[in-house]
Amino acid sequence: MAQQAIVIGSGFAGMSVATFLAHAGWDVTVLEKHDQPGGRARQLKADGFTFDMGPSWYWMPDVFEHYFNQFGKKVSDYYELKRLDPSYRIYYPNEIIDIPADYDGMKALFETIEPGAGKRLDQFMDEAAYKYEVGINKLVYKPGLSITEFADMELVKGIFKLDVFASMKTHVRKYFSDPRLRELMEFPVLFLGALPEKIPALYSLMNYADVKLGTWYPMGGMHEIVKAMHQLAEEKGVKFLFNHNVESISIAGEEATGVVANDTYFEADVVISGADYHFTDTKLLHHHEQSYSEAYWENRVMAPSCLLYYVGINKRLTNVPHHSLFFDTDFEQHGKEIYDDPKWPSDPLFYVSATTVTDPSGAPSGCENLFFLIPVASGLTGDTEEIREQYFQQIIHRFEQRIGEPILDSIVYKKSYSVSDFVSDYNAFRGNAYGLANTLMQTAILKPTCRSRKVANLYYTGQLTVPGPGVPPSLISGEVVAKLVNKQFAKKKQHS
Repeated sequence: MAQQAIVIGSGFAGMSVATFLAHAGWDVTVLEKHDQPGGRARQLKADGFTFDMGPSWYWMPDVFEHYFNQFGKKVSDYYELKRLDPSYRIYYPNEIIDIPADYDGMKALFETIEPGAGKRLDQFMDEAAYKYEVGINKLVYKPGLSITEFADMELVKGIFKLDVFASMKTHVRKYFSDPRLRELMEFPVLFLGALPEKIPALYSLMNYADVKLGTWYPMGGMHEIVKAMHQLAEEKGVKFLFNHNVESISIAGEEATGVVANDTYFEADVVISGADYHFTDTKLLHHHEQSYSEAYWENRVMAPSCLLYYVGINKRLTNVPHHSLFFDTDFEQHGKEIYDDPKWPSDPLFYVSATTVTDPSGAPSGCENLFFLIPVASGLTGDTEEIREQYFQQIIHRFEQRIGEPILDSIVYKKSYSVSDFVSDYNAFRGNAYGLANTLMQTAILKPTCRSRKVANLYYTGQLTVPGPGVPPSLISGEVVAKLVNKQFAKKKQHS
């Protein structure tokens, strides 16, 4: 009889680990509190509009391809990818810059902004390519349980080349002087959830992902990835139980033996939580079974939360690309209000995704689908309808002014989503949207461990453990944990 695995949560990491385990012969059941798969990447349908509720950037296409290849499949078996050009648009205080998909076009753009910057971009990218190759192929596929995992001669020899001990801010300033170029090169690390001065320069690998590997869009939306993974998981025999809220993890002796969801006991040989790590550790286990204390959690540096708006308008816009970044206010000030002195931002940067520019199927004919995102500090209180409306008015007026088209009178659908929703929907620690910040002291073995310290047969996957936040790392996290589970149980069989 096949061994039983229970996976809590059907986000990217949960579906990844479930599929890898089923592929290895496990009998896998995924318990999901919502009525659809995807976790933070759920889909919202309303009044003819279709919105991706969470992730909206498709970077690192090689990681997605690697995932499906493990099961003899290709991305193209499930969804169509389109490379965006421009990759995105940046609104600065006094100008607008489109970021070309073509690398030669990118170099030419840098040269027009700062003479000599094109050549320096080549040097920057050569380093970033090395970091991407080593970082993605060696570092992120390790479970982070012991320092000995990193006793690899190439890693040891390349430790300084990897720039683990320099900050992203210092690294970027070695190459570029113009503040616009600096902000452009620092922008990708915002996905990693910390200020550029706190993120290791190793993560210039994100610039390689951005500039060289490109920005893509799965036609039909990011939820197409969810649907593909869900379909593949079911093909492998994974069972999904939706509207099943896990209430506790059952422990016998010092071993996890199953979970209780909707007052029903589900027996298992192994339990893997793809739910929020803090929630699982502190709410689904007894105090003596927890891996970490509340003091430990309170000292974690969290990536931001978000203030989101899903907006449908009854006309098409003539002057917007798929992705727009509004860097037309003080980048540094907003960063401080997220990390150094957490508060609702005074004059926020924001991001807009207009998916219907690329894929009109996301809205009724002649309409536009808009997604607005303001990064805010995790753990903020006072998340009221009044404050959400205040910020919406603030950014919509800036949006209208910069694109030169009125929006407000054309809105036919609007829904907001923020800190308190992340808590209620995902049990997100401090209402975070992106997990733990990838600071040096929260990297690899310094992250919350993917194997419980106190309970045998209990594992964790997702953005609060290795390798970290983001969709590609979540796919990798599931693969890493599945390999670890298979390895541990193979050892048990040998010793039994």
